[in-house]
Amino acid sequence: MNRHALLILFSLLSTALWAQTGTVRGTVKDGKTKESLIGCTVRIEGTQLGSTTDIEGNFTLANVPAGTQKVVISYVSYKTREIPNVRVESGNTTAIDTELDEEGTALQEVVVRANKATNTEIAVITEIKQLKPIAVGISAMQIQKSQDRDAAAAIRRVPGVSLVDNRFVLIRGLGTRYNNVLINDVIAPSTEVESRSFSFDIVPSNILDRMIVYKSGSAELPGDFAGGVIKIYTKRRPEQNFTDVGVTVGYRANTTFQNVQSHNRGGLNLLGLWDSKQQIPTSFPQKASEFNSLSPIRRATYARLLPNNWGLTNVNVAPDVRVAFNTGRRFDLGTVRVSNLTSINYALTNQFTDVNLKLYENTTANDVQQEYNDATYARSTRLGVLHNWTFRFSPTFTLEWKTLFNQLGSTETVVRNGSFVIDGVDVQSYSERFENRSILNSQVSGEHSLSQLTKVNWIASYGYSGRWEPDWKRAQYTRPQGALGADGQPEPFRLNVPVQPNPLNVGRFYSKLNEQVVSLIGNYEHTFGNPTDREPNRIRAGVYGERRNRDFAARFYGYERVGLINNISGLGVGQAFAPENVTGREGSFSLQDGTVDNDSYNGKTSYAAGYVSGDINFGSRANLTLGFRGEFYNQTLRLASAPTGKPLVDNNIFSPLPSVNFTYKLTDRQNLRLAYSSTVNRPELRELAPFRYYDFARQIEVQGNTGLKTATIQNFDLKYEFYPTPNELISITGFYKGFTNPIESFLIPIPGAFTFTFTNAISARNYGLELEFRKGFSNSSSTFLQNLQVVGNASYINSRVTTGDVIEAPGPSGIIERFGNSTDRNRSLANQSPYLINLGLYYANPTSGWQYNALYNVAGPRIFLVGNIEDPTTYEMPRHVVDVNISKSVNKQFELRLGIQDIFNAPFRFSQDFNGDRKIGKDVTSRSANADQDYLKYRRGQYVTLTGVYTLGRRIVVP
Repeated sequence: MNRHALLILFSLLSTALWAQTGTVRGTVKDGKTKESLIGCTVRIEGTQLGSTTDIEGNFTLANVPAGTQKVVISYVSYKTREIPNVRVESGNTTAIDTELDEEGTALQEVVVRANKATNTEIAVITEIKQLKPIAVGISAMQIQKSQDRDAAAAIRRVPGVSLVDNRFVLIRGLGTRYNNVLINDVIAPSTEVESRSFSFDIVPSNILDRMIVYKSGSAELPGDFAGGVIKIYTKRRPEQNFTDVGVTVGYRANTTFQNVQSHNRGGLNLLGLWDSKQQIPTSFPQKASEFNSLSPIRRATYARLLPNNWGLTNVNVAPDVRVAFNTGRRFDLGTVRVSNLTSINYALTNQFTDVNLKLYENTTANDVQQEYNDATYARSTRLGVLHNWTFRFSPTFTLEWKTLFNQLGSTETVVRNGSFVIDGVDVQSYSERFENRSILNSQVSGEHSLSQLTKVNWIASYGYSGRWEPDWKRAQYTRPQGALGADGQPEPFRLNVPVQPNPLNVGRFYSKLNEQVVSLIGNYEHTFGNPTDREPNRIRAGVYGERRNRDFAARFYGYERVGLINNISGLGVGQAFAPENVTGREGSFSLQDGTVDNDSYNGKTSYAAGYVSGDINFGSRANLTLGFRGEFYNQTLRLASAPTGKPLVDNNIFSPLPSVNFTYKLTDRQNLRLAYSSTVNRPELRELAPFRYYDFARQIEVQGNTGLKTATIQNFDLKYEFYPTPNELISITGFYKGFTNPIESFLIPIPGAFTFTFTNAISARNYGLELEFRKGFSNSSSTFLQNLQVVGNASYINSRVTTGDVIEAPGPSGIIERFGNSTDRNRSLANQSPYLINLGLYYANPTSGWQYNALYNVAGPRIFLVGNIEDPTTYEMPRHVVDVNISKSVNKQFELRLGIQDIFNAPFRFSQDFNGDRKIGKDVTSRSANADQDYLKYRRGQYVTLTGVYTLGRRIVVP
C-alpha cells in the first residue's frame, strides 16, 4: 500500500482536528507578606484565555496553544506583571510561581517551571510518539477509569501483553523470563524463588504514574530481554497539597460468606507476618547427616519442639477490604521548593477455589491414573508504602528520594480428596502453607541542567527482596477403595508414612530467600543546535552498575513410623502429631531430615554496562538513532555446604549490543518506524541452582540446570502510527525475532516422576502483527458521542522452537546427563499465545460526574507445561473476561466506584494434547486416539467491589 492510500484509509477513521495545546498553572502571592492573593486576573496575551486565582492563590489555564506565550497577571493596587517567553508544550504543564508587588515597590523574580505531565492519556501518547524505540503504555488516568486494583490487572490492557496466574506478564507471547522490569528506571529483583519473574500484583494501582512497555531495544535500555522492557513509574511529587482516603469492600462469588477450612499462623498474620514459633528452633542440628545419626527417640525429642498446629478450623469468609491513604505536601525551605508524596495501602483479600485435577496413564486417551478435587482457600494481605521527597534547589538542580515498600502474606489451605484410580486407593491430603514476602526499593536521584543544552542525571539505589515459607505442612491419608470395617462402615483413612521422607506424603518444609541489590546509574545528554526545535540532534551516554547477592536455604523434615502405628495412623491431622504420638518408641512417630546439599545455595552477579547513542536528522522528517551498549556480566553460584573451592557456576560474559531506530514522518500526524536491536537472555540464578522445588497444587517438581547458556536474540520491528488528535492513536506493528540457544522448560524423562528443568534449545523464531487504536468523538454533534472513547488492541503471534536430537539436563542425582529428545521438536515457544485481544469502551460525563466502562480481554491457547512422548504437552485454554465499572463524582471531593470483574466467571482450563496435533480439540472425554484430555479446571468467581474515595483539598499530581 502506497503512502497516499494509507493517508486516505486512516483519514476516514477520524474527522477530528489536530490541535496542540498545553496547560499553564501556578501560584500568585504577595511579594511582601508571602500570603496568597485571591482574585488575581491571569490571561494569555493575544488570546481569549483567562482565569482568576482561588483562595489559595492558585490558577489554571487549560488548552493554551503550544509555543511561546506571554502571561499577564493583574490585581487592584498591585503592579501588573508581564511574564514573556513562557514556553507551552503540547500535552505538558508549565508551572509559574510568582509574586505581585504593591505600587511603588520593585518587582520580584518570577520562577517558571516546565512540568511534564506524565500521568494523563495525552501525556503517555505524546511520550510514546517522541520515544526513539517502539513502545506502548498506559496512564494513571486510564488505570483509574478501569478500576484495576494493581499493576498486573492494568498492564493487560496494553497491546501484546497477557498474564499468567493473574500476576506474571508475557509480552508478544514470550515467557516471563524474556522480560525485564524496571521500577523508576532501576532493574527490579525477581520476586519468585522458583522462576525468573516479577509479580506485578504487588504494586497497587493508586501509586502508579504510568507504565511504558518498550518492545524494541535501544542503547539506553538493559540488553537482557526479548519480549520487552517494562518501566513502572510511581507518582513523584504533588503540585498542590491534598489528602484523600479510599475504602474498598469486595465480594467474590463462591468465596465471600462461605464456610471454608483454614489454619492459624498466629502472630501479626493480618500484616503478612507470622509467629516466631513457625521457624525451626535454633537447637536443631544444622546438617541432615548429624540429625539422622541420632536415635529415633532423640529425633522425636526435637520433633516435639515443632508446634502441633496441624488442625484446621472452619471459618466464614468476610468480604475483602482495601484501604488507601494518600497525601501530598508542598512547602518552601528558604529558596528550596520541597514536596512530599506519601501513599499507604492495605488489602485483606480472600479466594476459595474448587479445583479439579487429573493425571493420566497416557496409554490411551483419558485413561485416568489419579483424580482429585482440591478445596483451596487462600487469605492474602498486602501492606504497601510509597514515600517520596523532592527538593528543587534551583531550576537547574533537583534532588529526589523515592522509597517503595511492600509486605505481603498468604495463608493457603488445600484439602484434597480423590483417588489413585489404577491402584484402587482413596486419597485425602492436606497442604498448609504460609508465604511471606518483603520487597523494598529506595533510591536517591539527581537531575542537573549544566546548561540549556546539557543535562545529567544519576541514581543510587538499594533493593531488598525477602521470601519465607515457614513450616509448610503436608500430609497424605489413604485407604483401599470400597474397604469396610468390622462395623460395616468404610475403613478410616490412615496416614501414608513412607520409609524415607519425601515432599508428597508427610512432612514439614521451610525455606527462606534474601536478595540484596545495589545499583549506581548515570546518564548524560547533550543537545546540538536549538533546543526548542521539535526534533533537535542529541547525543546520549551512560553507565549502569549493579551488584546482586542472593542467599537461599531450604530444609525438609519428614515423619517416619517406628514399628506398627495402627493405633495412631487413623487419627485426624489435628491429633496425629500430638506430643504423645511423637516419641520415637514402638508404635509412634519420629522425624527424619530429608534436606540435601542442593537445597541451599548462594549466588552473586555483577553487572556493568555502558552505552552511547546519537541522533542524525535527515531534514525535518527523517531521524536515525544509532546506539551501542556493552554489557559485562559475571555470575557465580555455590552450594551453601561448599562455600569455598570451585563454584558450581562461574560465568563471565561480555555482550556487544548494537541498536538502530529510524523514524520517518509521513506527516505531522503520521510516523513510520523501523528498529533493529541485538539483545540477550541470561539464565537466572534459580534456573541454574540444582535445588528441586515441589509444587503441591500441580504435583510437579522444578529443578535447575547448572549447564545453561546465555541466549542471543536478533529483533526487527516495523511500525506505522497515526495520531488523529493528541488523545487518539492508530498503529500497526510487525515484528520478527530470531533466537540462538533459547532457554526453555524440559520434562526430564524419569520413570514415575514429573520433574521439569530448564535447557537450551538450538534455535527459535517469533513473528507477529499488533494493532492498536484509541478513538474519541469530540467533534460529534451528539453530546453522548463527545463523552465516549473506544480503546482496543489485537495481536497475532506465531513461533517455533527447534530442539536437537540430544538434550543436556540434570538427571535424578542432579548431575548433567544427555537424554534422547522425546519432545515435539518444532513446537511453539512455551507460554506463547497465538492471539491477544483487548477492547475497552469508556464513557465519561463531566457535567454529571458519571463514568461507565466495559472491558474485554482474551488470550489464545498457550503451552503451560512442555511435555514429551510419555506425558503430553499441557495448554492453558482461552478465557473470555469481561469487566464493567461505574463511578460517580460528587462535589469534586467524594467519588463512589462500583466494579464487576470477570462478570461471566470464565473458567480456567488446562488441557493435554494427547493426540499430538499441537491444539486442543472439542473431544476431551472419550478414549479415541484423536481425543485430548483435561488436566486442571477451576473458576475463581465474579468479583464485585464498591469503593468510596474522599478528598480533602485538591489532588493534582504531576511530576
